[in-house]
Amino acid sequence: MLENINATRMEQLRLRKKVALAMRGHKLLSQKRDEISRRLVKIAASLKTIRENVEKELLETSRRFMMARATMEPEDINAALEVPTKKFNLAISFASIMSVRVPELAKEMSGDIMCYGFSTTSGELDIALRALERAMDNLIELAEKEKQAQLLATELQMTRRRVNVLEYVVIPDIQETIKYIYSKLGEAERDNISRLMKIADMIRA
Repeated sequence: MLENINATRMEQLRLRKKVALAMRGHKLLSQKRDEISRRLVKIAASLKTIRENVEKELLETSRRFMMARATMEPEDINAALEVPTKKFNLAISFASIMSVRVPELAKEMSGDIMCYGFSTTSGELDIALRALERAMDNLIELAEKEKQAQLLATELQMTRRRVNVLEYVVIPDIQETIKYIYSKLGEAERDNISRLMKIADMIRA
């Protein structure tokens, strides 16, 4: 409540410093919001291409596996894939985008994905496994970009809220309080002048 405000020049000075700080914070947060939005647009554009490539590669891989199943006995497929020799590890590091900690993924692979003899397998199985191997790069990149987009979108929402609170609540409230104090100080000054004038009239009388 404005009635409870200590209407002094010291309080007015304190609030002026506070509103200046709030306005600087609003400017910085607005810049952060705009930069995060720009980064999100860029990531979204790349996601579309990566997702299309992943869908195309997985569709081709699935088609090749179906052809391999059609040309091989089920027990031969099971035996061929029973003991994989290809090892896969996912290395996760973190980077900072506008103070947001986002993951960066990298695959570490060793060994050969084709871990079987060729006497009971078809060429379609070879092609299917190689296609799956190639798809891993885009799959990892897709996961990385989607997680980055999710984290940045969350941060963008929080930043927008902070900007709006500063712009429509905090700064207007402080400015209104400063105006109130200025008005009260003006009233007090006019009262003092009026009293001084009365005292001067009494002395002259």
